[in-house]
Amino acid sequence: MPESLSIMNIVKIIIIGFAVLNIVTFWVYGIDKLKAKKGWWRISERTLLLLAFLGGSIGAQLAMQMFRHKTQHAKFKYGVPFALLLHLALAGWFVHRFQTQLLAL
Repeated sequence: MPESLSIMNIVKIIIIGFAVLNIVTFWVYGIDKLKAKKGWWRISERTLLLLAFLGGSIGAQLAMQMFRHKTQHAKFKYGVPFALLLHLALAGWFVHRFQTQLLAL
C-alpha cells in the first residue's frame, strides 16, 4: 500500500472528518436555537437530522442537551441517540476489523 494511503493516514482522515462534522453539527444546532428564540427563518429538521446521521451525532446530542433544543421532538429524542449508537457500532466494527493494523501503529 502506498504511504499516502496507509491505514494510519486513513484513520487520521476519518477522525478529523468526524471531529469537523460534529463541530459543524453542534454549531448548526446552536444557530437553529438562536433563530428559534428570535423568531427568524429556521434550519429544517431534515437538515438537522441529516447532519446527525451523516456522522455528527455527538455534536447533535451535545447541542440538544446544552441548548435544550429539540429535546421533546420524538424524531430527535430517539433519532439522534439511535444515530449515536449506530456510529459507535460502526466505530467498534472498524476497530475490530482493523485491530491488527491499528495495533501495529
